[in-house]
Amino acid sequence: MNILAVGTHLDDIELAAGGTLVRAVKSGHNVKMLVMSKSGYRSYDGKTSRDGDIAVQEGTNAARVLGISDIEILDFDSKDIPYTSVGVEAVEERISSFRPDIIFTHWPFDTHQAHAAVSKITITAARRCNTIYLYEPIVPAGRSYVAFRPQLYTDISGEIETKLSALRCHETEYRKYGETWIDGVRARAKFRGFELGRDGYAEAFEILRCEMNL
Repeated sequence: MNILAVGTHLDDIELAAGGTLVRAVKSGHNVKMLVMSKSGYRSYDGKTSRDGDIAVQEGTNAARVLGISDIEILDFDSKDIPYTSVGVEAVEERISSFRPDIIFTHWPFDTHQAHAAVSKITITAARRCNTIYLYEPIVPAGRSYVAFRPQLYTDISGEIETKLSALRCHETEYRKYGETWIDGVRARAKFRGFELGRDGYAEAFEILRCEMNL
């Protein structure tokens, strides 16, 4: 199968679906990461907290740890990605070329404005695609006033350490949040594993659409 993961920033995909994508690679599926921005970030006071060129290198290293060589990074603004035809057609072009069987993207109720926009962009661009799963938002993603509904689980017990190693490749973010960031991601995966009834780790997704092949 062809599996497309669409993220806003470099580290979003690893945070939400890194273990699932490692499993997909191990199973021989073709995985593509599409990241909408180079992820440089400057706050309202003009302070640069993440350099775009460094973020690109960190993200490329993280993808390599996951076993993914097909990573494409677009150059939309990190904070203000437009939910317009420009963004939609950029994603639609990649969908038409890659022809994914499964698409992963952001949850539309994420209160990070760029995450929510990319979710809507992807859903619109993928209007002819039959299987779309939505990421669980994890801090530092925006915390919402709407409850995330875990409906699909992937057991990532054998992939959790690879996922966390990929996150540590994002050294800029790691320096900002420290090992507590990694501990939080591990704890969330442990909780989802408990929900799944496993003595291990899992990732959870909402199902937007799912084609059943009997």
